[in-house]
Amino acid sequence: MKRRLERKVCWLDTSGGVASRKKELDEALVDMVVKDCQPFTVVNDQGFKGLVKLLDPSYVLPTRQALKAMVEERYQKAKREAKALVQQATAVSLTADMWTSMNMEAYLAVTCHFIADGVLNTTLLGVEHFPKSHTALNMARAKGAIMEEWGIRHKVTCLVTDAASNMLACGRELHLKQAVCVAHAINLMVKKSMDETPGLENLRSSARRIVTLFRSSTTAKERLSQMQERMGRPLHKLLQEVETRWNSTYIMLERLHSEREAVSAAMASLPSEVAMITAMEFSIIQECLGVLRPFNEATVELSAEKRVSASKILPLLKMVSLNLGEQLAHIHTDMAKHLTKNLQLRLMESLSHYQKTSILTLPTLLDPRFKTLGFLSPSKIEDAIKRLTTECGLVIGQGNVGLQSPHLSTPAAVHEDEEPSTSSGGLWRHLDATVQRTRQTHNTTADAIVEVQRYLKEPHINRSDDPLQYWNTHKPLYPHLYILSLKFLCTPAFSVPCERIFSKAGEVVSKKRNRLSPKVLEQILFLNKNT
Repeated sequence: MKRRLERKVCWLDTSGGVASRKKELDEALVDMVVKDCQPFTVVNDQGFKGLVKLLDPSYVLPTRQALKAMVEERYQKAKREAKALVQQATAVSLTADMWTSMNMEAYLAVTCHFIADGVLNTTLLGVEHFPKSHTALNMARAKGAIMEEWGIRHKVTCLVTDAASNMLACGRELHLKQAVCVAHAINLMVKKSMDETPGLENLRSSARRIVTLFRSSTTAKERLSQMQERMGRPLHKLLQEVETRWNSTYIMLERLHSEREAVSAAMASLPSEVAMITAMEFSIIQECLGVLRPFNEATVELSAEKRVSASKILPLLKMVSLNLGEQLAHIHTDMAKHLTKNLQLRLMESLSHYQKTSILTLPTLLDPRFKTLGFLSPSKIEDAIKRLTTECGLVIGQGNVGLQSPHLSTPAAVHEDEEPSTSSGGLWRHLDATVQRTRQTHNTTADAIVEVQRYLKEPHINRSDDPLQYWNTHKPLYPHLYILSLKFLCTPAFSVPCERIFSKAGEVVSKKRNRLSPKVLEQILFLNKNT
């Protein structure tokens, strides 16, 4: 009792009274609900009430409705702060995706990506309830309304979505530059390559049957664990592939290959009609895994949300292409050779398309780790540099850079021996205006060429260095390219941010919380992501 009184006195002295202590605990409760996606009814749970009473008998838990009101108040405050931050951004990119809850309610999520103070930021703009049909026009109206609400319509440089036809049509409807999520592009590329490889589907089918056996039978699970313990191996479970995701096939085959000895020993002692994969088939799996591994590594690296990623797409896919070429010389099985050639063909088609897309080529050039190294041919490099120079010239022409880059030309001065027109009607005004425009265009283009070429001739920074920090320190030297870096380096390679939000949404809309209104769901997801 004495310790409890002392603790209460301490709280009164340090936090300014009982009221401030209650506010502090209320805020902590809201934090718990938001971060852990707890239902509002947690305040009625007997176990939770008992825990709170033990921790602080003087604290009275708010009612469910009061807690709901506190979350809404926190949401409104956080949204105001997020809007103020987003509206300060020079340029933004968006990702968007659709999701259907367990209650068959459809939602549209939009995230915003921008650079501020040398840091890549991600903000969830909204998770809109979407009861309408998923047409391009309906989605365009919803996304347009979100952009208008946040005051960023004129700042959007790119929209990243999956390759669904309605998503692509939505981008066209909004007149936005659009990039297809590279994860979806790689997924389609690898899935089609695997489907077109003779014999691979039969091998995958055999693997699926084995995995199903060990995941559905308690006896089989226990026998596998026993064999793993006997062999001194970790107690890894076998993993089943998901038809829609190529990397789940990779993960399934990789786990089965690594546990092949324990699996073989376990199956030998089980009364099952499922056939074990042969040693020759495991050799094929091993070579196929080697072929697929670079695609898995590229997918994992590009999905990093806190680092610049769009600029990595071309260099990474180029490295994957070179890796496939090297591997082909050392592959012995026909199936792995077929798979490699199928992947090479589809990868070259993708690279050819990507190298024509300014929304990908310009970030690569503007990333001081890569610059021209991410391209496959000199002609593509030349085209990309021309586009970058044009963009730089447009920035110079707008005259919105406060810093003057050294060694750039100044506007042409009027020569002393030029005589003004003596015609009272200004007969020469059209010609004089044309000459002045020509001079300005020439100066702008020349300045852009100088700035771009000087940047490209600088040494590359280390691949582990942060390109955004580079631009922060080199802003005085390349002021116009700095502005372009804000515009083009904020684009994510993936629409993963939206997928992660919907993964969290699945936790929120569980069976225990399935009565949440769309409005409350958006508030909790917004706070969970943005605070």
